[in-house]
Amino acid sequence: MASDQSWKEKYLQELESADNREKQWKAERNTLERMLVRTSLASEGQTPELDRLLERIRKDLRKNRVDVDAWKELQDQIDRQVALLDERESANDKKPSFFSRKSREPEPQQQQQQASPETPPESTAPPESAPGNEQDIEDNAQRLRIARRVGQLLGQMLAQVSLEPAAEARARALQQSLLASNDWDELREGLNHVAELVIAAVTRSKREFEAFLKRLDERLELLREHFSAQSSAQSGRLDASEHLDREIREEIERVGQRLQESDNLQDLKQSVSRHLASIGQAVGRFRSQESERERALSEQLEAMQEKVAAMETHSEQMQEQVRKERLRAMTDLLTELPNREAWQERLSFEYNRWQRYSHPLTVGVLDIDLFKRINDSYGHKAGDRVLQLVAREFRVRLRTTDFVARFGGEEFVVLFPETQPADARQVVDKLREHVGKLPFHFRGEPVTVTFSAGLAGFVAGDTEESVFDRADRALYQAKDAGRDQVIISESATAQ
Repeated sequence: MASDQSWKEKYLQELESADNREKQWKAERNTLERMLVRTSLASEGQTPELDRLLERIRKDLRKNRVDVDAWKELQDQIDRQVALLDERESANDKKPSFFSRKSREPEPQQQQQQASPETPPESTAPPESAPGNEQDIEDNAQRLRIARRVGQLLGQMLAQVSLEPAAEARARALQQSLLASNDWDELREGLNHVAELVIAAVTRSKREFEAFLKRLDERLELLREHFSAQSSAQSGRLDASEHLDREIREEIERVGQRLQESDNLQDLKQSVSRHLASIGQAVGRFRSQESERERALSEQLEAMQEKVAAMETHSEQMQEQVRKERLRAMTDLLTELPNREAWQERLSFEYNRWQRYSHPLTVGVLDIDLFKRINDSYGHKAGDRVLQLVAREFRVRLRTTDFVARFGGEEFVVLFPETQPADARQVVDKLREHVGKLPFHFRGEPVTVTFSAGLAGFVAGDTEESVFDRADRALYQAKDAGRDQVIISESATAQ
């Protein structure tokens, strides 16, 4: 029984490992799909036909219906549309729709510019070719911005999924070309290969998972054969025991019958001796058969132990790989904080604990003030650096019991277990004052970085979404009130 239990445990562990591998493959596929959606959005606004093809990609992804053969044909159509961009005589006025989270900042009032005085009759009007030249420059700059954005998205994809060595080397070279080259022909050719790399990554992950399932199926078949052999051996052992018992009883009955019928002592002795010899032969045959069965089972067990040892080694490797992949999937690459998926998992855990024990629990939503101005004035690298430094201060200066994650863009979220909103406000205010004093410098200029925050505590009847919405609205109030401050949700205060 102990052996059967051990096999069952190994079987269940292997099934769990397969389930974890499937989850990893789904996570990689979801990452690739998000990257492809972002790339398609970044490429919009060139031609109506190209926009239609990109929309078809997003529609297939929304329906979770990806036909690789159909997509190859779709890729050919996209390639033709990209090739036509160079032949276009008039520039498209649409701007690229880059993927970015909607800013929390209130919209400033737009001021209308006054028209300049009319040009005097004697002045010379600009040459007619100037507007076209300026439009060509703007059109080329627009293309370069799209290529740079696709290069950044490609880098994020390479950080989260694995490719064949040759494909990865090709992707790295393509990324460098998209980020550094100013030759539109070269960039256009690079953009044509992005979809191929995405399809290659999806295909490789699927192929690896299918190979893993095939190995698992082979090993489970070996286990089934072993169990079948054990069952057959046990059945054979029972049959042999019954047969031996039946032979011994029959011989004893014959001996008893002979004792009753015989009057000759010598004949009786000979008869008893024959029956005892027959019983001895039956026992000998049983022992020989039993020894043979034991030898066969011993050989099977030794072979299975070797298989199980190999399975245990592979299972440990898979578990470690799954652990690493899960950690990477739950971490924001830029800030190294937990990401939105990790936040949702922790929020659900704390919410369930709050429902069980009713201990105080507060949610905070933090947003860096005027972050778009930093990006526009100093570039996205400066913006990334601000996010990294602010995230480091959040990670170091918040309490060990608190949980902070990057929610998206310049927005962060915090969980304060066992904490009322008023107490959480003191913690966030200290953090806000510290961040406001950090010595940020860009292009030799000192820059003050601040953030606003909204807090909300859980009250009776709350859900995860309702508390987050209240904290979100409190953040809007902090922004509208002048930024660089913390506001507690009115609902929480009333409670």
